[in-house]
Amino acid sequence: MAGLRELAASFVVPGPAGVAVRDRLRVSESDAAVLTEVGVFLGSLAAGDLAERCRQGAAHDAASWAVRKRSLTGRSSARWAGSITKASHDQWALARRGQAAHLGWLRGQIASIETRLARPLGAKGDRRAGLVRGYGSRVEWHAKSRRLHALKDRLAVVEAEWAAGRVHVVRGGKRLANTRHHLQAAGLSERAWRERWRAEQMFLAADGETGKRFGNETIRVTDTGQVSLKLPAPLAHLANAPYGRYLLDATVRFQHRGQEWLDRITAHRAVAYRIHHDPARGRWYVTASWQRAAVPVLPLEAALARGVVGVDMNDDHLAAWHLDVHGNPVGDPQRFFYDLTGTAQHRDAQIRHALTRLLHHARRCWASAIAIEDLDFTDGTGREKHGRNKRFRRLISRFPTAKLKARLVSMAAEQNVAIVAVDPAYTSRWGAQHWQKPLTTPRRKLSRHDAASIAIGRRALGYPIRRRTAPPHPDQSDRGGHRTAQARPETRRREETRPHIPRPRTGCAPPGRGAKAGDQDAQHRSGHPAEQQSWQQDSLPLSL
Repeated sequence: MAGLRELAASFVVPGPAGVAVRDRLRVSESDAAVLTEVGVFLGSLAAGDLAERCRQGAAHDAASWAVRKRSLTGRSSARWAGSITKASHDQWALARRGQAAHLGWLRGQIASIETRLARPLGAKGDRRAGLVRGYGSRVEWHAKSRRLHALKDRLAVVEAEWAAGRVHVVRGGKRLANTRHHLQAAGLSERAWRERWRAEQMFLAADGETGKRFGNETIRVTDTGQVSLKLPAPLAHLANAPYGRYLLDATVRFQHRGQEWLDRITAHRAVAYRIHHDPARGRWYVTASWQRAAVPVLPLEAALARGVVGVDMNDDHLAAWHLDVHGNPVGDPQRFFYDLTGTAQHRDAQIRHALTRLLHHARRCWASAIAIEDLDFTDGTGREKHGRNKRFRRLISRFPTAKLKARLVSMAAEQNVAIVAVDPAYTSRWGAQHWQKPLTTPRRKLSRHDAASIAIGRRALGYPIRRRTAPPHPDQSDRGGHRTAQARPETRRREETRPHIPRPRTGCAPPGRGAKAGDQDAQHRSGHPAEQQSWQQDSLPLSL
């Protein structure tokens, strides 16, 4: 069919390469005072090192890295210096990637506006011809031309910063820094804001090292849960344990993935720790993270051996339907709702709860795979694509595609459930066209999202989205429309309308060309042996 884009092949999403678990530290007042003093001191060193790294820009090399580390070693220790310099390098690299993404966004916006400005006012778009619509009025055209010049000026500035290797980084977060000027709107006092700012700027993180005791010499957590940290040289007077270490009164017990963490530290494998403070709750937390060994990706055929659960991700719920290995929907559709309003913690909890129910449903169905759309809304939130439809743009902007996929892949790996990503093209449209009406009953009202989940599951299984051929008509006419047949996965263009092949209207063979053309008995029905021979059932022997 003309105008349809080529569909990408489905694939099994690889599992997570890293693991992070968190537990609360119920520290005493003396422990909290020591952690605060150490964190603030190391945070000041980290801020100075990050500023030095940003000044070096793209001219940074291994020699300058060694110079920075040596200067920090004398003021703290070799291990803390290594953690601080590595964190500064990672922060600069993250800012650099964000700068590159911003460059791409600016160029895309400029190209889109220039294309629409070149079109006549009120001109309609044509996807097949590759034409975009023009602006609706002269006022809008003038406003967009002014925006074009503003974007070009911003692009020139960002390109100059990119060439010079200059990035903009705020330790503690740009949002929290701007909140200082709007304390009343944020509902914070100056003292509360300063506590949050100090907590965000503290540095209490250390990477692990394989072969060292319990996998980390800087921040050590034993198998019994005791936490101790190596103090910097200027704060060695705070030590309460040998070798300049401070032993906390609080203990750690990781509930989630605790056995995996215990196996690593008993084998003295590297584990990274980060201690952070939440001033809003008045709590301290410790996060342990490590890398997992690369696991071979499960083949697609093996992942789909027991069927699949097709999932259509929406703004407020997940629509799921179980499909067997033949692509037939089994049971009733399932919907797992979540609420994306409120705080970030509330949204994250809602997503985790919905994904947990989805995984439990997949386990109850004995399905070994979940099929999702490989969505990417990075270019779909701009005003040039959806015009004045602010509601739809806002809906796409808040849709947690990346978080949903990342959490689903991570949670499914623990349940031994494979995640299959499929091309999202036309799933909602074709699913509603072929599956919504046939599966709607007086007791079950099917939505487009439920039908889309069937389309996603069938595409993951390699079947076409459209249903099997209907039963034959009472006659040989085409009054009921063209009938389509089930196509095999290897059939080309199987998700498109089947081409018309010239052929006789009936399947009758011409005279003398049939299967019994040479059988004279079959030609002369009156003398056919099968019609003249009588049939009689043999009597059963009495011995049976």
